[in-house]
Amino acid sequence: MHDRLQKILARAGIASRRKAEELITQGYVAVDGKVVTELGTRIDTDRSIITFKGKAISFKENVYILLNKPKGYLCTMSDPQKRPIVTDLLPGVKTRVFPVGRLDYDSEGALILTNDGKFGHYLQHPRFEVNKTYKVTVTGHPSLRELQNLERGILLEGQKTWPAKTRILKTQGTSSTIEIVIHEGKKRQVRKMFAAIGYPVTRLMRTAYGGLELGLLPSGKFKFLTKKDLEKLFSGRIPFTINEITD
Repeated sequence: MHDRLQKILARAGIASRRKAEELITQGYVAVDGKVVTELGTRIDTDRSIITFKGKAISFKENVYILLNKPKGYLCTMSDPQKRPIVTDLLPGVKTRVFPVGRLDYDSEGALILTNDGKFGHYLQHPRFEVNKTYKVTVTGHPSLRELQNLERGILLEGQKTWPAKTRILKTQGTSSTIEIVIHEGKKRQVRKMFAAIGYPVTRLMRTAYGGLELGLLPSGKFKFLTKKDLEKLFSGRIPFTINEITD
């Protein structure tokens, strides 16, 4: 594949494209042993060895995917019992990707998969407080006071949960549907939170990460995310340099 050298460096995660141009003109980059300082030089990445400060670089196209996970799939890379896994739902995606965080086997909704480990770390790190929004159906009708307990935080397994936001969406028959927003991601946390106040969850769907909503994406389908989509995750500003992707 032929591409401009500064774009190749950016895609490799060395620096932003603008910074990569500076590194090239400063003589830090060589192709097949020869220093290249001319901007816009096109390189065949399948045939050439590119080095930065004397070390060969490897690069990959970073892939960011939003999947509407159905029930009955595991968020894992393999399963000894041969049960369905989420990557089974990505026909045509040749890049090896992994799920960022998890949704239970019986849960559904928004799941992000990527091959970018740095991105996955930032998305899950509590420091960046990326909210996750869930639509939860429970048996019974929680009172506003009981939901306020969740909003203030409750003790789960000896640790207090961070404050949450809740909103009753619907009550029907013997069940209620509630929206809850949290930025933690402990195993089965939402189910445990509602169980702790006496309301077992019968259905759980994650509908959004930050400002990135599942929208009308059908169950079992996926879409590739653009840089603008990633910005929605982090409230408009991605807190690290990502490899080049197109909008």
